[in-house]
Amino acid sequence: MADRPIRVLIAKPGLDGHDRGAKVVARALRDSGMEVIYTGIRQTPEMIAEAALQEDVDVVGLSILSGAHLDLFPRIVDLLKQKGLDDVVLVAGGIIPDEDMPTIKQMGFAGAFGPGTSTQDLAKFIREKVSAKRGETSA
Repeated sequence: MADRPIRVLIAKPGLDGHDRGAKVVARALRDSGMEVIYTGIRQTPEMIAEAALQEDVDVVGLSILSGAHLDLFPRIVDLLKQKGLDDVVLVAGGIIPDEDMPTIKQMGFAGAFGPGTSTQDLAKFIREKVSAKRGETSA
């Protein structure tokens, strides 16, 4: 398993149609050696959970700018659990107010990243979290 590349699903839940940041993140993670599946804009929670299952991903990254994260994220987390995907690493990005960060973490998100986050830092964070889940030691 350790030699398998990290598989990351990047999704844009809800009606938000702005995806430049998600595409930048997807490209950066791909360039760092990860396999990235980008679902495109306007994805329902059901579509995201099903894509995560079908693609056998290690990470689900949700990008949101609309402010609907407290409505959409719990639904996505619940659907992932229903599909037996409660071991995937969850990360969020976009515009998430600081006061919502504790709630996001309580939902099971390993991290939440805002505008200006270094893509190298994000890739390193994902590698560390997936390695820990896989039981690998850091090199």
